[in-house]
Amino acid sequence: MIEVLRAGALTTVQDQGRPGWAHLGVPRSGALDPAALRLANRLVGNPEHAAGLEITLTGCVLRFGRAVTVALTGAAVDVLVERRLAEASPGGRPAGRRPPDASSGVERRPGDTGRPLSLPAGATLHIGPAHTGVRSWLAVSGGIAVAPVLGSRATDTLSGLGPPPLRDGDRLPLGVTTGPPAPVDLTVAPAVPAGLRLTLRPGPRQDWFTPAALDLLLRTAYAISPASNRVGARLVGAALPRAVAGELPSEGLVLGAVQVPPDGQPLIFLADHPTTGGYPVIGVVEDVTPLAQARPATTVTFHGPQR
Repeated sequence: MIEVLRAGALTTVQDQGRPGWAHLGVPRSGALDPAALRLANRLVGNPEHAAGLEITLTGCVLRFGRAVTVALTGAAVDVLVERRLAEASPGGRPAGRRPPDASSGVERRPGDTGRPLSLPAGATLHIGPAHTGVRSWLAVSGGIAVAPVLGSRATDTLSGLGPPPLRDGDRLPLGVTTGPPAPVDLTVAPAVPAGLRLTLRPGPRQDWFTPAALDLLLRTAYAISPASNRVGARLVGAALPRAVAGELPSEGLVLGAVQVPPDGQPLIFLADHPTTGGYPVIGVVEDVTPLAQARPATTVTFHGPQR
């Protein structure tokens, strides 16, 4: 078991999601950066589809009931491992090395992101707030073994499928370890850019907007709104003028769809997006992964596909 001592702002169980259920109104969900979670799983010897934790901005604190290997990828965070020292041996001498803080009965040592980290049974893992970016992904040897729903253990924050977001005091079951940790010393995470430049393909309802609207979208900068979440990244900037009044009957939505509500401010749908919607879609972002680490006020610009 993992005991959640501090859940943080939003920590959820995530894997590679549940694709193939959109016809039943179920989005894919899953990690906002699937590659980062796959890497964390490889580092601890798990299959790439194993479930881990997605940790948002403020970090969390976890206690492990058995010896495990863990790995963190994603945002730059401080990592601290805490364990109680072994009891003194029968001869009166301490069993093992005594660190500088031995008088407290607790050993504390820093850890690293991007590499396997071995923890003994009873150890507490402190994951600090993100220095840059927004989200980290934690893999644990054996994977998080909550019950799957429609083939996935992912938390869907919109529909409520999967386990609820973690709360202080929760306990998470662990699966069986299947392989050894990866023989690597360190992996290098990509730097979090100050601004994002996203490739935009034409959407199915581009004709619902004036010619000036697409020009605005491609030639002006937007900013990430604080109201963004796993459902979508809301943008703040030039309002996109409509050529057609009224609303559509609900129609299908895909990951990366740029929907425009009546206020004209575009919204980019992310992993927990609804599968249908009635606001027109002006375009579709080719790769939404960079938005997983975009903090509020991050600048976003769009460009058409390269030819």
